[in-house]
Amino acid sequence: MKSQTSPSGAAAYVLKPGVIAVLAAVLSACANYAGIHSDKHIAKPQQFDTARSLPAEQGRWPAADWFEQFGDAQLKALINEALQASPTIEQAFARVRQAQAFGESAKAGTLPRVDASYSLTREQFSGTAMIPPPYGGSWQTENRGLLSASYDLDLWGKNREALRAAVSQAEASKADEEFVKLTLETAIARTYNRLARLYVLHDIAAAEVARRERIERITAGRIATGLDTEVERRTAQAELATSRASVAALDGSILTVRYQLAALIGAGPDRGLSIKRPSLGVGDDVLLPDNLPADLVSRRPDIVAARWRVDAMTHGVKEAKAEFYPDINLSAAIGLDAFGFGRFLTAASRMASAGPAIHLPIFDAGALRAQLKGRYAQFDYAVAAYNQTLVTALSDIATRLAQIRSSDAQLVDAQVAQQAAQSADQLAITRYKAGLANQLTVLNADVIALNADQAVANLKMNRRDQQIALASALGGGYVDASVEAKPRMDTVSQANPAAAR
Repeated sequence: MKSQTSPSGAAAYVLKPGVIAVLAAVLSACANYAGIHSDKHIAKPQQFDTARSLPAEQGRWPAADWFEQFGDAQLKALINEALQASPTIEQAFARVRQAQAFGESAKAGTLPRVDASYSLTREQFSGTAMIPPPYGGSWQTENRGLLSASYDLDLWGKNREALRAAVSQAEASKADEEFVKLTLETAIARTYNRLARLYVLHDIAAAEVARRERIERITAGRIATGLDTEVERRTAQAELATSRASVAALDGSILTVRYQLAALIGAGPDRGLSIKRPSLGVGDDVLLPDNLPADLVSRRPDIVAARWRVDAMTHGVKEAKAEFYPDINLSAAIGLDAFGFGRFLTAASRMASAGPAIHLPIFDAGALRAQLKGRYAQFDYAVAAYNQTLVTALSDIATRLAQIRSSDAQLVDAQVAQQAAQSADQLAITRYKAGLANQLTVLNADVIALNADQAVANLKMNRRDQQIALASALGGGYVDASVEAKPRMDTVSQANPAAAR
């Protein structure tokens, strides 16, 4: 320790670096984090058995415009409109800006700080206290101007770790925004497909009304010739009314889905009234890409966001550990202080100070240990959340693929059944008109044909719905763009627990 003279003439003591290091090593033993650690690791995609459920089929990852594969320009326009106007997207973007602001605030903690202040105070000093005459017992105006600077040496990296945690949280928020976009795109596409389903079912129901009207006319003719009775007439009328009610119900469902689409794109319900009938195509062939489990971690925005949160919590643990060590700040100030205005800008009014300030936690009743335990709990939670997100993603892809394959297999038999049912229905009506069959036979054949038509339509729509969901489960064209900043998978899974011990 040596003495130096400040510009004001006061002696200031400066600690040598070696003395500071020794002092820190000795005093830091007062509070410690012994026994607090974590052994949690994030899961690697290769550790899960996926070869049979997710076979490599040399397919392609979805493109950013994956919804264009269905060839419906209106669907593309609705999605683009939603990305521009949806409040959901605005909420996600606001969270990104908030996280970036936190990062800027954390960065400020790693840099020196300079402040300037000026005060003017009118004060009456006591005549019987410390201030002697002529100032004691008089009113004086004190002018005080000060320029100060401070810098936290951050010897243990507390501020740097806080900055890194904030940066990782900002990256997680960006990935969250992409996930919100993908979720919104998927919701619009699946709702739009539901609208297409309702239109197809509406066509089937309208055709059913036409058949029931024909049956009613045939029944009226048979009653005139004495082949049927009033019972058959009432039965035909009841079946016709039921079919018309089904059409009306589908009209209401179509209107409801239009309103839902309007809400999804962030518009009023009247916007839904202008949505035309969908013209969706079959879409691309369903083939899974190679190296699926490994590449998925950078293709699904929710997985990327979860990984960034693990990284943020890792830095949060290191920040909490640094709290146990001495905190050394350097500060300096220079200014002017005088009674009255005449002597304020003179050399005699100068004042200056400089020196280090050391803060060391010695006894805090366990507050720092509790804080570190909390950070470890957050780290463990982030790891568990990442692992669960990965497991859910793999299961989601396998489930969607299985349902698509199942729909393909069912559709073959359903179309055969549809053709047979339609032939049987036409034959029953012909025989009924000719007086060779009764009404019950016709109605049974008609119901079977109706069910077959609905089954084929639903299978086709279900397959497309699962195709949309599969594109979303594969990341919907997202690719993690933060290549330089992102934490490596092996670093997060291996180094984090080691750093947390």
